[in-house]
Amino acid sequence: PALWKESKFNITQEQYTEFYKFLTYDSEAPLETIHTAVDAPVQFNSILFIPQKSTLVFESMPTDYGVDLYVNRVLIQHKNQDLIPQYLSFVSGVVDTEDLPLNLSRQAIQESALINKIRTTITKQVLSQLDKMATKDPERYATFWKEHGKVFKMGYTDMANKETFAKLLRFNASWHQDDSGLASLDEYVQRMKEGQKEIYFISGPNRENIAANPHLELFRSKGLDVLYLFEPVDEFVLQSVGTFKDYPLQAAEHVDPGQLEQFASAEQEDSDTLSTEEEKSFDQLLKAMQDILGERVTEVRTSKRLSSSPACLVNPESGISSQMQKIMHIMNKDSSIPKQILEINPNHPLTRNLLQVYSHNPEDSFVRQSTEHLFEAALLQAGYLADPHTLVNRTFDILAQASSWYTKTQKMEKSQ
Repeated sequence: PALWKESKFNITQEQYTEFYKFLTYDSEAPLETIHTAVDAPVQFNSILFIPQKSTLVFESMPTDYGVDLYVNRVLIQHKNQDLIPQYLSFVSGVVDTEDLPLNLSRQAIQESALINKIRTTITKQVLSQLDKMATKDPERYATFWKEHGKVFKMGYTDMANKETFAKLLRFNASWHQDDSGLASLDEYVQRMKEGQKEIYFISGPNRENIAANPHLELFRSKGLDVLYLFEPVDEFVLQSVGTFKDYPLQAAEHVDPGQLEQFASAEQEDSDTLSTEEEKSFDQLLKAMQDILGERVTEVRTSKRLSSSPACLVNPESGISSQMQKIMHIMNKDSSIPKQILEINPNHPLTRNLLQVYSHNPEDSFVRQSTEHLFEAALLQAGYLADPHTLVNRTFDILAQASSWYTKTQKMEKSQ
């Protein structure tokens, strides 16, 4: 029977489930059922289902999807892909309209303005239903997101529904205890500090990698929340969204540290700053490090974003993050290391010791050795160091020297 022609108030959930299983061969009941009868701007009836589980194979985008198109209860096309966008390809069901002729060709269906209107209406209905689910039953929506979020995120190209799409996005965040937590952009905005004008995000392959990123140190010290992006597409998604509730979405590594000075530090700041004389020597040290590294970096400068790390790399192109840059390099099969800015933390013990060595003897080999090591370690952290052998061997040399000095300072004697 044409269940979609019946009033939804006369249909039980058991009937919906039976019809869903008949239609999809799924053994489980659907996560969500959307039964609608539309009279304007186009007349059609539909029953749409969102499944409990994703059917994606090997994380690829689906190609075999669509909803069945009926004209006055007669099946015209099985799995019509013109009725639903690809980012909602997890949706299955039927659409029945009386406004199309029965003998319509496939090409005519694709070019039909009526089909486009139905597609627009269905898209809004599904997004509206997901919005209701997210508001009224967050746990159920979290189930949806974990199963279908990867496909749904491809909707960043749907500019007509950008606002609703942005509300439905979910990401892990710095305030979560592990990578299973999910946060909406709305939730982030509610947690923003007074005077905060941007929504911050940072990309990485996993939570542990992101947590160790030196660019997070400034935000952690200021107690500012940051969204964690684990998937390569996530940054494309947020760049496409652009702003949310008039708050620009900004990569954490591109934030000017001066913009965050208004926020009080949540951690105890180091009061042992460089003296005027030391600042002059430090500037000379930075210049010497610039000469050592040459064209491998665009600049060596003092860092205002680091608190616990001695150095980090900063992308001079504010429009693209280092993670996005790596993705672009992979896509273009480019194995070269991009030139970046090397920032040095003047308050780190390693930097202070290096400054003493340089002040005593600017030509000391330890200055060059340390500069190379800091640069390659920063490359390793940023994911650009393809061959770590030089770094590892240098680490062994430094450890050998350090262990020798340590035994002498501790006045350790060889056992007889």
